[in-house]
Amino acid sequence: MSFKDNILSSFMALENEVDTDSYVHSIRNKALNDFEEKGLPLRKDEAYKYTSLKKVFSQDYTLFPKKEAGIAYPEIKKYLIHQIDAYRIIFIDGIYSSHLSQTTHDKFDACLMSSTLSNPKYASVIENYYNKLAGDDSLTSLNTAFAREGAYIHIGENIQVEKPIEIVYFSTGNESALMVQPRNLVVVGKNSHVQIIERHQSLSENPVLTNAVTEIYADQRANLDYYKIQNDVDTASLIDHTSVEQQSDSEVRLHTFSFGGALTRNNLNFYQRGEHCNSLLNGVTIIEGKQHVDHSTLVHHTQPNCESYQQYKQIFDDRSVGVFNGKVLVDKIAQKINAFQQNNNILVSDKATINAKPQLEIFADDVRCSHGCTIGQLDEDALFYMQSRGIGKKEARALLMFAFANSVLESVKIPEIKSRITKLIAMKLQVDIGFDL
Repeated sequence: MSFKDNILSSFMALENEVDTDSYVHSIRNKALNDFEEKGLPLRKDEAYKYTSLKKVFSQDYTLFPKKEAGIAYPEIKKYLIHQIDAYRIIFIDGIYSSHLSQTTHDKFDACLMSSTLSNPKYASVIENYYNKLAGDDSLTSLNTAFAREGAYIHIGENIQVEKPIEIVYFSTGNESALMVQPRNLVVVGKNSHVQIIERHQSLSENPVLTNAVTEIYADQRANLDYYKIQNDVDTASLIDHTSVEQQSDSEVRLHTFSFGGALTRNNLNFYQRGEHCNSLLNGVTIIEGKQHVDHSTLVHHTQPNCESYQQYKQIFDDRSVGVFNGKVLVDKIAQKINAFQQNNNILVSDKATINAKPQLEIFADDVRCSHGCTIGQLDEDALFYMQSRGIGKKEARALLMFAFANSVLESVKIPEIKSRITKLIAMKLQVDIGFDL
C-alpha cells in the first residue's frame, strides 16, 4: 500500500472514532485536503533542497497502534530527568500513559490534548489558539489531519510554575513500523514563568517516524524555557515543527540538543508580535555514521525594540550530514532591532557534510543585525599543544569539542539538564571527561 493510500484509509478509520461535531473536525478535513494537494516535500522544494524524505516515507507505517503497550517505570527511568521533581506527561506509542504521568489542573493545566478538544471547559482556549500558528505546509497539515493526542499546557496569568514539565513520547516497537503525530499546545499567560522539557525516544530498533507539531504562545511579560533533547536510535526519524508567538516584553529561550536518530528535521519559527520581545534559539548537534540533522529557523521581527539571538554549534563525524537554514526577517516598522545569528560547524571527518544558508532580510533602516557561519576542523596547533602537556589525543579532541559547545550550554537554566547534556556529549565523543560544564 502506498503512503498516500495508507493515509486516506487511516483517516477514514479516525473519522469513525473521533467526535465529528467537535471544533477541530472541519480543521482536520481541510488539513487532509491540503496535504493531498501539496503532497510530501521534495528536494526540488527550496526548503528541503538538502534533505530528502523519500527513504523516511518508504516504510509501511502503522498510524494507530493495534494494542496498548505496557511499560514499567524502570524501563524508562534513564530517559527522564529523574533527579528533579517534575510534572510528567508520558505517551507510549502515541497513547497517554496514566500510571507513568503526573498531570495537574491545580492553578494551571498540564494535561492531554484529547481531553480538551471536545470539552466545553477548554473551548475558548482551543478556538483562540489551536492551529492558529502551525502553518499549512504539507507535513504540518498531515499532523493537523491526524492529531488526536499530545500535551496541553495552559498557564494563566501571574503564575510561577515551581517545577518543570516533562513531555516524553516513547515508542515500544510493538509495530513493525510506526508513525506517530503528536500535537502540543502551550499557552503561557501574562507575567507567568514555566520550564518545559520534551523528548522522543524509541525503545527498540523497529522503524518509527514522528511528525510533531507544537504551538507556543507567550503573552505579555511571560517567561518560558523550552528544552528539546533528541538522542534517539538510528532507526528513528523526527520531523518537528515548533512555532512560537510572543507578545510585548516576553522572553522565550528554546534549546535544541540533537545527538541521534536517522533523520532529524527541526522547523523552528519565532514571531514577535509586541515590543521589547527577547528570543533565544540555541542548539548543539553531534552526529556520526549516516545520521542527518536539519535545522530550519525563522525569527520574524514585526515590532520595534526587540532582540533575538541564535547560536548553533555542530560537530559532524563519519558520513553524517548537517543542514542549517536560518533566516531573520525584519519588517519596515521594526526599528531598533538587535538580531544576532551564528552557526559554527566542525567536520571531524573529511566525508562529513554541512550545508549552511544563513539569511538576513531587512526592511528597516535603524537596526543592528548580524550573522555568521564557520565551517572547519579542529585546531591542529591546539591539539599539538595539549598533547605536549601529556593529554592524550582522544581526550584533547574531546576537550576542544567541549569548549566549542560550552557557550551554548551556558544559557541552560536547569542544572540537571546541563549535567545530562554534558554526559550525552561525553558519550557521543566516547570519552570520560570527568567534569561538568
